[in-house]
Amino acid sequence: MPKETAVYTHGHHESVLRSHRWRTAANSAAYLIDRLAPGLSVLDVGCGPGTITADLAALVAPGRVTAVDTSAEVLSGAAEATAERGLDNVEFTVADVHDLDFPDDSFDVVHAHQVLQHVGDPVRALREMRRVCRPGGIVAARDSDYAAMAWYPEVPGLDDWLGLYRRVARGNGGEPDAGRRLLSWARRAGFTDITPSAGSWCFATPESRAWWSGLWADRTVGSAYAERAVSGGFASAGDLAAIADVWREWGAREDAWFMVPHGEILCRA
Repeated sequence: MPKETAVYTHGHHESVLRSHRWRTAANSAAYLIDRLAPGLSVLDVGCGPGTITADLAALVAPGRVTAVDTSAEVLSGAAEATAERGLDNVEFTVADVHDLDFPDDSFDVVHAHQVLQHVGDPVRALREMRRVCRPGGIVAARDSDYAAMAWYPEVPGLDDWLGLYRRVARGNGGEPDAGRRLLSWARRAGFTDITPSAGSWCFATPESRAWWSGLWADRTVGSAYAERAVSGGFASAGDLAAIADVWREWGAREDAWFMVPHGEILCRA
């Protein structure tokens, strides 16, 4: 069976990794933490630069964490980051979540953060995650929901950004509003014991909104997302520059506030 793939919309520009390196188990996997215990084995799917991975490894040590991603370059950086923390219970390998190269029933916990929105067949991905999870184990997934993002002030330029991003992501084969669909996808994947929930990030302090608006301004003009927006005919370079300016202007507002909602699922295998 051929692999079902989608183009990763963001790519691995510095502005993207800047965002990913901020993520921790506390701010991005809190719904899962109380299900973890020393000695468990974990598969971390789409681990990126490995900051969440490292936290999971610390929580389950001496249990093992296997971290996978489609990018060997990103995995190299993740391995360096975990080594810097003195963690020796993590291994990294390139893998496609649609076709995981692990035997059935290999892991106690299978985790994916911000992955299913970027894959070609999220239901198949969840079936694979279930296959490699031991009976009674946990499959956990968390994804943002772009259409539900909210901000203040409601400047039109950010509406332009949101509409453009959703068009580009869908043009790449992804689903930017994945958060609200996780429960449905899990049911279609065959799970019956599912705990759905929701979480959010909020960027409203001077430091956090400057960081958030700055990385999106940079991503809008400098990342693979920007290249795909132009090459796909979704926007011109001038359109992207204008949106980046809006991000910077919005981020400088003292009353600026941004909320990123996420859907979450804990599925018993």
